[in-house]
Parts: sequence; structure tokens; C-alpha cells
Amino acid sequence: MAIDRTIVPDIHDAVEFDYKLPGVNAEKLDNGLPLYWLDAGVQDVVQIDWVFPAGLWYEQKASVAHATAGLFKSGTSRYTSEQIHEALEFYGAQLKVNAGNDNATITLYTLTKHLPDLLPMVYEIITDSTFPEHEVAIHKHNAIQKLLVNLRQCEFVANQQIDALLFGEHHPYGRYSKKEKIEALEREDIVTFYNTYYNLANAKMFMGGKAGANEVKCINAVFGKAPLIGRVIERASFAPVHPSERIHKIINDPNGVQGAIRVARLFPNRHHPDYTPMVVLNTLFGGYFGSRLMSNIREDKGYTYGIYSSVTPEVGGGSMTIHTEVGTGVVDNAIKEIYHEMQVLCNEEVDEEELLLVKNYLLGGLLGDLDGPFSILQRWRSIILNGFTEEHFNNNVRIYKTITPAELQALAKKYYNPEDFYEVVVI
Repeated sequence: MAIDRTIVPDIHDAVEFDYKLPGVNAEKLDNGLPLYWLDAGVQDVVQIDWVFPAGLWYEQKASVAHATAGLFKSGTSRYTSEQIHEALEFYGAQLKVNAGNDNATITLYTLTKHLPDLLPMVYEIITDSTFPEHEVAIHKHNAIQKLLVNLRQCEFVANQQIDALLFGEHHPYGRYSKKEKIEALEREDIVTFYNTYYNLANAKMFMGGKAGANEVKCINAVFGKAPLIGRVIERASFAPVHPSERIHKIINDPNGVQGAIRVARLFPNRHHPDYTPMVVLNTLFGGYFGSRLMSNIREDKGYTYGIYSSVTPEVGGGSMTIHTEVGTGVVDNAIKEIYHEMQVLCNEEVDEEELLLVKNYLLGGLLGDLDGPFSILQRWRSIILNGFTEEHFNNNVRIYKTITPAELQALAKKYYNPEDFYEVVVI
């Protein structure tokens, strides 16, 4: 039937839609290695993630987690670094390795048809990386040069310092790169970290895209035959250590005309019942372009091009951070307005219309996430790695839809106490 284009279609808010997370298949390879996969692709492209407990939390020596991840494609017993990169380029594939605070992830993007050719090489990279001495030297040199360049930027230093204030420099989440720490790394440190933490016995695999039984069979033929021998990795315990002073000002450039501001406090991780409600409140406060902070400090006062607030959940505890860069002459005024907006949220209920806009923003983003196989896979990866089920996703949607102005005000009173926040200004 032809569409009558003279009739204006109905407009619906995102809160009116139903949200269903596509299911994921969970199975074990022949050797017991867990594989979570979903077939949600249209194009013949696939993403495969290998997730290891090999983030900064597990470092025995500073900077070794990032160095190991950065050197993963540096060579194996059979392949040189050049051969690995040439093979990936030949097949139009990408292999990325990233070490975060808790986990390290190896990600392969490739056309589905190239899996039989690429998986054996990826298997060898994961199980037989050799970390040649000359590659380690090149990595250390490049890492130091990159660090020295970054240290000239006030926003980079501010990011380092606010985490160190919140958690302490000896806490994995507060630890940051230093020239002498990188220089002190030896090849043996990297090999030891790799052998201990990049063990398939402790890995989880995730696959999404145009994937089905044939791709699972292909993975099983390579990774399902690997011997899973290794000890269970146990998480050490770390407690945040705060300095006595809440406010720190650092002169990074005596001639600097811009100050990087970070205002932050500790906040629970995803398992806490306040986490998802805080996602809503944080979005309204400073989590998107139409937020309170943006409207005041950018649009009204003209102090900055952008100001944002973020909630970062980590396995060992999270944080809430407001970050912006302003002219040195308005640093104090900008910080004053940040706390002013906190107090407004504590003292006054949010208008229903403004809250509806935030709900539609969050749920609209969720709709976009559910439209592609890779973003769906990342949703499931987060759920599984955090020990949740699909009900966690459904509960988040319910909170996004139903949270009230009164609930947000109570949350603001609980978490927007200025005495709980630490401040870093770097000029």
C-alpha cells in the first residue's frame, strides 16, 4: 500500500518504546573455554574479543600492563612484527589490544570469510608472543616520548592527578605513567606478566556480527584444542588512600592561559543500587550537551567550549568526575558555578519536561546501541564480565523510564556534598 505523504506521522517519545536486548549464545569450546556469541549482522563482518584479567589491577611492576598490551603484535616464534602487520593489512583486518584498569582485551575485526586464515595467527600471538628485546626498546622509547609530549598538556596532567587524589598513587586506579617507571621496565617483566595473566585458562571469548555455527566451529578448531593449564587469578585488595588536602593547584606551564579543572569524588560501581539512577542524574547535571553545567558554564557564562560530568564504574569501585578547561582568569568562577549547580539539584526538584528530555536522550542512545551487532556484543560483554544477567539490562530500562524528580533530588542530596569532592586545577 502506498504511503500517503500528506499525513504527518505520529511522533513518539523514546520512553514509549519497548526495549529488548537480543539474546546471546553461551557455550564452551571442546577444552572448556567459554564463548559468548550472537548473530546480529547484515554485512559479512565479525568481531571477536578475548578478555583476560590483565589490567593495571594485576601489575606487580608499574607500566607493565600497558607495555605488554602495546607489544602484543611485536612477534612470535614464527612471525615477525612486520609479518603480522602485513598479514592483517592483506586481509583488511584489525587486531587491537587494550589494557584497562581491570581487564585487557584483544579484539579482532575481520571479514567472516577470513577467519580460517587469521585465527591461527591470532592464536599464536596470544599463546606464543616472544617480545623481542629490540621491540621492547622501541616501545619504551616511543612511550617515553609520547608521555613527555602529553605532560605539556594541562588536561593530561589533570587527569593523572585527579585519579591519584581519589585513590592514591599506589592504588591501581590512581597509578599513572612516569618516565622513570617506563625506563625501569625490562623484557623479563613483560614476559612474566604475559605468561601469568594472558593465559587462555582465564580468558573469556565474545563474538558478534555475521556469525553462526560455522564460525563457532572455526573458532573451536583453533582455540578449542588449546591446553587450558594455569592457576586461577585472584584479585588483590586495595583501599583508596586520600590526601589530607582536598584542593590542589599545579602550575604546569608558568605562561599558560588555560586551566584544566577536575572536580571528583568516589562513587560505587555498577552493583550498587544508586549506580543506574546516578546515570540519569549525571546526564542531567553534566552528561550531555544540553546539561545544566553546559547551559550555565558554556552557554550563559561563556567560560568554556565544553564541560562534562562522567560516572566511571570499575570493578574495584568507581568515581564521578566533572572535567573542563577554562581561561586562567575564570578558574575560580567556573568551580563556584559547578558547586552552585550541585546545590540547585539538592534544593529544587527537576522539572518534568527537562527530565523527559534526559530520559529520551538516554533511551534514544540505547535504541542506537541495539541496532548494531558490535554494540549489542559490548552490552553483553559488560553484563557477563560484571556477573549480571539480562534482568540487569531490563532493570536499567525501567529506572530510565520511571525515575522521578523526587528520587533525583534525594540522590543529589546524598552525593553532591562539596566536602566529598576533590579538586585539581592544572595551569
